[in-house]
Amino acid sequence: MKTFIIGISGVTNGGKTTLAKNLQKHLPNCSVISQDDFFKPESEIETDKNGFLQYDVLEALNMEKMMSAISCWMESARHSVVSTDQESAEEIPILIIEGFLLFNYNTRVYQPPDSPGYFDGHVWPMYLKYRQEMQDITWEVVYLDGTKSEEDLFLQVYEDLIQELAKQKCLQVTA
Repeated sequence: MKTFIIGISGVTNGGKTTLAKNLQKHLPNCSVISQDDFFKPESEIETDKNGFLQYDVLEALNMEKMMSAISCWMESARHSVVSTDQESAEEIPILIIEGFLLFNYNTRVYQPPDSPGYFDGHVWPMYLKYRQEMQDITWEVVYLDGTKSEEDLFLQVYEDLIQELAKQKCLQVTA
């Protein structure tokens, strides 16, 4: 059984979760896994020389647990969709994985606000580091303009996904 996996990434507080939830509402047979659900306990998070907890690094995440959740979804997707013939095939299972290390730029607005220098001294440099690693991978990555409205971003991604899913269904029928 084919599955379709979408990664949405970007800087912390950049709208990834909002986009993922909006897509999930409109796409059939769609699940979301959020990287934020896999942070280690605060007691296991390193503190830098300025006293900031280092949440914006890969080491702050329990990636083994996240990968296990993804594997469980994939296994479940393989077993949950059984079609009797190609014409009545169910929708392709879709998984959206969203997280700050899976990239677009926006600003952080938290209450209470970040300590002075935290974003510039830690969050942004970590984002640039991991974005460069992503650019070195040959996956098809579409970068979104974080200055566009939430609705415009949703429509752009939704239209792209509908087109790609239609292509996948055509490939599935001809296979």
